[in-house]
Amino acid sequence: MSTFIQLHLLTAYAPSNLNRDEVGRPKTAVMGNSDRLRISSQSLKRAWRTSDCFYQYLSDHIGVRSRRFARDWVFNPMKEQGIPEKIAKESAIKIAGQFGKLKNEKTPKDPLTNIEIEQLVHISNDEQHAIASLVKQLISEKRIPTDDEVKLLRKQNSSVDIALFGRMLADSPAFNVDAACQVSHALGVSSVTIEDDFFTAVDDLNNKEKDASSGHLGQRGFASALFYTYICISRDLLLNNLNGDEALVEKTLKALTESAAKVAPTGMQNSFASRAYTSYLLIEKGTQQPRSLAVAYFNPIRSQDMVNDAITRLEQQLDKFDQVYGQCADDRYKLNIESGEGTLAAALKFVAEK
Repeated sequence: MSTFIQLHLLTAYAPSNLNRDEVGRPKTAVMGNSDRLRISSQSLKRAWRTSDCFYQYLSDHIGVRSRRFARDWVFNPMKEQGIPEKIAKESAIKIAGQFGKLKNEKTPKDPLTNIEIEQLVHISNDEQHAIASLVKQLISEKRIPTDDEVKLLRKQNSSVDIALFGRMLADSPAFNVDAACQVSHALGVSSVTIEDDFFTAVDDLNNKEKDASSGHLGQRGFASALFYTYICISRDLLLNNLNGDEALVEKTLKALTESAAKVAPTGMQNSFASRAYTSYLLIEKGTQQPRSLAVAYFNPIRSQDMVNDAITRLEQQLDKFDQVYGQCADDRYKLNIESGEGTLAAALKFVAEK
C-alpha cells in the first residue's frame, strides 16, 4: 500500500497582494458562501521550488521550467564561440523540437522567436547536463547535431521538482512524470474584503513653488488573512520518481516542508514586506486514504483570537474524522507556535523518516 504524508498549515499574512488576478487585485474564492482570500497552488509551488531554502537542500537536483532554453543554452553559446548563425539556429531548432512543438511565427522585434517552444516545459538537471555536453561537442566540431544526438529526454532523472510536481509532454508522453505531491490553494479561514490603496509618487526635483503635482498616481488592492494550506505527498511515488534514492527522498521532504513553513510568494513584497512563518503545522503519515481538513473552515471564523480559534477548529475536525472513519493516520507530529509545542528541527526529522 502507498504511504502518504499530509501537511496542514495555518499561516497568517499581514495586508498584502501575494497573488494577483488578471486586473491586479488579490485572488479570491467563494467557500461556505463567503469570499475568502486565496493564494493559488501554482504560486505557492513556484515560490517554494525557486527559494533559497529549497536550493540549500537540493541545489544539484533542481530542474528549470522554460520555453526559451534553446536560445539561452544552444544558440547563444554557439554564436558566442564564433559558430555561424545558420548552424547555431538549426542546432537550437533540432534540440528544442525534442521538448515540445516549436513556435511558427517570427516577430520583427525578435527574429529568433521560432527557436522557442510553444509551452513551458520542465527540464531536469540530467537533461540540462546532456544539452550542455552536446553543445560543447557541436561547438568543437562546428556542426549541427544528428537525429540520434538530439534524443536528450530522460525517463530517469534526479530533479526533485519534477519528481514532486510532475511533467507533462504532449508530444513525448513516454517522458511524462506523475506528480508525487498535491498542493491545495491556500484559502483564508475568515471572510475577506479587498481594500484599495491609492498612492502617489513625487518627483524629487519638483520645485514646489512652480509644480507641486505628483509624478505618478496609482492604485493597488490588498487584504490580510490567516490561510489554511493542505499538501499531500505519495512517498512511494516520490521514491519511484527519484529512482529509489532514499537519501534524496529524505532531503526532498525536508526541503519541501521547511519551504512550505517559511517561504512566502513574492508578489508585491517590496510594497508590503508580507513575509511570514507558519503558525501551526500538522504532519500526518500513514497508508490511510488522505483527506483535507478544509471543511473546518467552511463556516468562516469571526473572532478576536483567530489563530487559536483556527487551530482549535482544525484539531476538532481531525478528531471528528478519526471518530467516524477510524484513525486516519498512523503517526502525527504537531508544531504550534501559539502554545510553544514542537520545533521545526523535530518536524523535519519526523517528515523524512520512513
